[in-house]
Amino acid sequence: MPRINVGEKMPEFVFNTGYRTGVKLYDGTYDKTVLWVVRYIGCPPCRYDAHVLGQRIAEFKEKNANVFVLMQSDQEHIQEDLERTGEPDLAVEIIADPEMEIYKALDIKPAATMEELMGPPEDAAKLMAKGELVKAAGYTHGDYEGDEQQLPALFIIGKDGTVEVAHYARSMGDMPTVDEVLAKL
Repeated sequence: MPRINVGEKMPEFVFNTGYRTGVKLYDGTYDKTVLWVVRYIGCPPCRYDAHVLGQRIAEFKEKNANVFVLMQSDQEHIQEDLERTGEPDLAVEIIADPEMEIYKALDIKPAATMEELMGPPEDAAKLMAKGELVKAAGYTHGDYEGDEQQLPALFIIGKDGTVEVAHYARSMGDMPTVDEVLAKL
């Protein structure tokens, strides 16, 4: 399937999160839905993203936006990690996609090499700076799941399912910040 573009309709995925089953990506409850795509729960920068989004969920709710984090992890790994890190009530829901069905449907490809995953110097610098925040927050590497070279992505979807932002990252460091995403809402 080709990549999804701004102005196109996002498929209505039904999925499991860490603690719920049969969840819909957008159901008309919110004006916007943010789909933050990373690798897996054991990936420290990915786990940190979920943590920061959870800490700032009230800012998204103020803009009538819902947030999901898509991971290649299964429900069991998500639950174990959230329990281990003391966040079983994390305010952002993590989509469990161990078969990578949503990644494939949206054509979110992995990097061809580890060098591509690190990206150009400016992306690598952003990733290294984030790594310091991850380390300070105490996140360490957990189980490996899915594709280690998976690239991230970000989508903002309107109430009717129309894609308003489609960002396919060129590297791990090529992602907008939470502040940048909030500004786009």
